[in-house]
Amino acid sequence: MSRILGLDSKLHKSLLIPFREIKVECTVPRDDGSFVSYIGFRIQHDNARGPMKGGIRYHPEVDPDEVNALAQLMTWKTAVANLPYGGAKGGIGCNPRELTVSELQRVTRVFTQKIHDLIGIHRDVPAPDMGTNSQTMAWILDEYSKFHGYSPAVVTGKPIELGGSLGREAATGLGVVFATEFLLDEYGMSFANMKFAIQGFGNVGSWAASFIHQKGGKVVAVSDITGAVKNPNGIDIPALLKHKEKADSLKDFEGGDAMDLNDVLVHECDVLIPCALGGVLNKENAADVKAKFIIEAANHPTDPEADEILSRKGVTILPDIYANSGGVTVSYFEWVQNIQGFMWEEEKVNYELKRYMKRAFNDIKAMCHTHNCNLRMGAFTLGVNKVARATVLRGWEA
Repeated sequence: MSRILGLDSKLHKSLLIPFREIKVECTVPRDDGSFVSYIGFRIQHDNARGPMKGGIRYHPEVDPDEVNALAQLMTWKTAVANLPYGGAKGGIGCNPRELTVSELQRVTRVFTQKIHDLIGIHRDVPAPDMGTNSQTMAWILDEYSKFHGYSPAVVTGKPIELGGSLGREAATGLGVVFATEFLLDEYGMSFANMKFAIQGFGNVGSWAASFIHQKGGKVVAVSDITGAVKNPNGIDIPALLKHKEKADSLKDFEGGDAMDLNDVLVHECDVLIPCALGGVLNKENAADVKAKFIIEAANHPTDPEADEILSRKGVTILPDIYANSGGVTVSYFEWVQNIQGFMWEEEKVNYELKRYMKRAFNDIKAMCHTHNCNLRMGAFTLGVNKVARATVLRGWEA
């Protein structure tokens, strides 16, 4: 890629090395009076284009290398989306399921105390990720504010009552649908009569399915860890959502037939949307994919070998770095609203999201045209180019 862009090798190296890596010990009392220690960390990758932005995850296997890669991915993703941010990522190596609410609150507050002078509205703005949610953000905001005064813009993904943005909940799923719409439009197609298969029915998958259903698309297969449902005539998504809410599972849904979890990825459809884990499309199953389009709503769902196989088959892949950037885009809107002290209506949030995603799509297309490459390469070169340009303009060699 730096060859395509003609980047200086010193600059290339500098773009890969994180700006700062933070590692802290978080020792907290358990509810039973015993003490437990966790390692917390934050990787701040790059701030050439603005404050750093990225999630905080609570997970027993928080691997520094993975977090490093994710922080770097955020640098390129915010650049592609045209947001004035750099990338960061962090976490605590704990299992949130094994902690009580009060223990989680203590861990979060101790972590915030340790890093409060290294994050900030114009320095690094965390957000929720695996194992964390809007409540976690509320605790970070409260603890940070004890040191710095009330600062709602220090984190995004907050509860609405504390300065969270309307539309944030649905943002990633809605962004995926906008991205799909722009791609289909390029091929003279629309949602009507297209068949969609959706792997993962959590926040992103369920919102994406709802919006596709509303726009007249047929969702013919859906899966999550609890089960999988198929219906060649299209699943009634509102009914499936009600069923999932009641049963906490996709099993025994009457509006379709059960199917094997793994078969969703190779199900007969026009558009496949993986919304769950990374690496689900690999050399074992890539050859059997029937979809003509893959929209990467998950982070890194297609491994490099599958990428190769799919592009040889002529499958068009819309890369994660663009397809799932709706979440971080609306996080940016939340930050902007907090700084202004002026909140927007949900219609404005969704209107601006569509505008930002359309502009990024056009930028990626232009890059693909210039360098004669596929969408993934186009998106990455766009992101890296913007960061490299900002770095040079700021006088990095001085």
